[in-house]
Amino acid sequence: MNDRYIVYFISQTKKKMVQFIEKRLEENGLEDLITSHGNILVALYENGGKLPMGQIAKKIGKDKSTVTPLIQKLLKLGYIDKVRCQDDKRIMYIVLTDKGKQLKPRFDAISNQLYETAYKDFSPEEKTVFLRLLKKLNMNFSSR
Repeated sequence: MNDRYIVYFISQTKKKMVQFIEKRLEENGLEDLITSHGNILVALYENGGKLPMGQIAKKIGKDKSTVTPLIQKLLKLGYIDKVRCQDDKRIMYIVLTDKGKQLKPRFDAISNQLYETAYKDFSPEEKTVFLRLLKKLNMNFSSR
C-alpha cells in the first residue's frame, strides 16, 4: 500500500465517523444536535455538569469563538444554562439542565456503538498500538 494515502484515509475515516454519529443522533430523536454539540455535552458529563466556557473550548480543541455559537444553540434547545460564579462574577459557568442530563444514557449508547464499530476485529494489542501511533501522528503536527 502506498503510504501517501494517509491523508485520504484519515479524511475518509473522519467523514464516515461523523456520518455514523449523525445517523445515531437521528435514530435517537436528537436530529437537532450535531457532533460538536455532543463534544460539549460529553465534556460537561465528564466534569460534573459544570465548566467555564474557556475550559470547554480547551477540552474539545476548539476556539472560544467557535464554541460560542454551539453554546448558544444548546442554550436555545434547553440542554444547558449559564450560571455566574458567586465568588468571581467575571466567570460564567455552562451547566447541564435536567434535559441535558437526561441525554447521557443515549450519548453513552451512541459512544459505545461508535467504539464497537471503530475497533471491530481489533485485538487489544492492535488497539494499543493504533492509539499510540495516532497520538504520535498528532504530536508530529502539533510541533510544527
